[in-house]
Amino acid sequence: MSMSSAMSAGVSGLAANSTRLATISDNIANSGTYGYKRMETDFNAFVLNQHRVAGMYSAGGVSASTYRVIEDDGALSTTTHPLDIAISGRGMLPVTSAVDLDNGFTDLPFMMTRTGSFRTDADGILKTGSGLVLMGWPAQADGTVPLMSRDTMGGLVPVQISANQTAGDPTTQVSLGVNLPATETMPGASGDPLALKVEYYGNLGTSESLNITFVPDTSDATGMSNTWVMEVRDSASDPASNLVGSYRITFDDSQANGGSIASVTAISGGAYDPDTGTIGLNVAGGPMDLVIGTPGGTTGLRQLSASFSPTNITKNGSPVGNLTTVEVDADGFLKASYDTGFVKTLYQIPLVDVPNPNGLTSVDSQAFTISPTSGGFFLWDAGDGPTGSVQGYALEESTTDVAEELTHLIQTQRAYSSNAKIIQTVDEMLQETTSIKR
Repeated sequence: MSMSSAMSAGVSGLAANSTRLATISDNIANSGTYGYKRMETDFNAFVLNQHRVAGMYSAGGVSASTYRVIEDDGALSTTTHPLDIAISGRGMLPVTSAVDLDNGFTDLPFMMTRTGSFRTDADGILKTGSGLVLMGWPAQADGTVPLMSRDTMGGLVPVQISANQTAGDPTTQVSLGVNLPATETMPGASGDPLALKVEYYGNLGTSESLNITFVPDTSDATGMSNTWVMEVRDSASDPASNLVGSYRITFDDSQANGGSIASVTAISGGAYDPDTGTIGLNVAGGPMDLVIGTPGGTTGLRQLSASFSPTNITKNGSPVGNLTTVEVDADGFLKASYDTGFVKTLYQIPLVDVPNPNGLTSVDSQAFTISPTSGGFFLWDAGDGPTGSVQGYALEESTTDVAEELTHLIQTQRAYSSNAKIIQTVDEMLQETTSIKR
């Protein structure tokens, strides 16, 4: 009878509003939880009486369905730790379970999260206090990350940082900015070689040097020859055979390009590339580029009527240093800084994206896993495709709006009371029905 269906509808209303009350409670309880995504409850009507009969109607009631609004981004709050990591924009950080990793499992679960306070454990593994381990692609010795598969977690490894590590960076390029006195190429000049010593760092962090001499050509009886012979010797090589390159350099004396390099001829050693102004040397530790400038250029080696002076000498590399800090940049590269000023890339942290973020399955600690409704994942470089940037010194706040949840709480309370009133009313009507016989 319709009276019974009314009671059933009231009972379903109590159950549905109890479900909504549970999601509201969860949201309010996690209003201060970093990375929390609020829960929503939708009500759906049950319609039982599709065939209308005069004077008859059966109430179907209501059912509740819940879902987590994962695609909404929370506000970012700044912190004082470089390994507090959040995402500005779309995407998630790849993580796995610390429990499975500690138990030695080889097939680690693939999970993702929006933010986390990552700290190193006793083994140097970056993990959160709730047991999420950060995953990334390891960089090679030169700081580059090789090409990795983007639709599988096969290349991802737990990020591990040794607290007391040391590292050095061998020098692979030296740029010379030197003025050579033009008057030294005049006939009758002394012809004494001019010496220059440039320090570089070897593969083991040792301090070595390129000993460079510039020998002026004074053989032109008509005036300045504008020609020098540059000899480069390597201190790390055998002194008996440490000449790694000899080059004849002629300078321009025209009005347009006076003082610039006109031509470079290799007497011995590696070739000179006029497009880049680079000489390829082969020192004891391996290949090295010596940048001296391009023909007609305004940087590098110059010859003007002034004293011999190094004006700008730069090089890459650094001596052995101790680790000081580890930070992540906006592109997702985890970089270590050493007390010598050397910065080395250790890992690249890709960002995970799925077609339907709201379809992800929620697990503990604000983490999510792939589900049939979320679609397959893809690993993007931060900032590429639909993904945003990685932010260090930041955490994502909860998406709960407490004021909105309290408003929903009032609505839910009144709706629950109204459904309870329906049950009470049906009970009173049934009592009236049973009292007719009396």
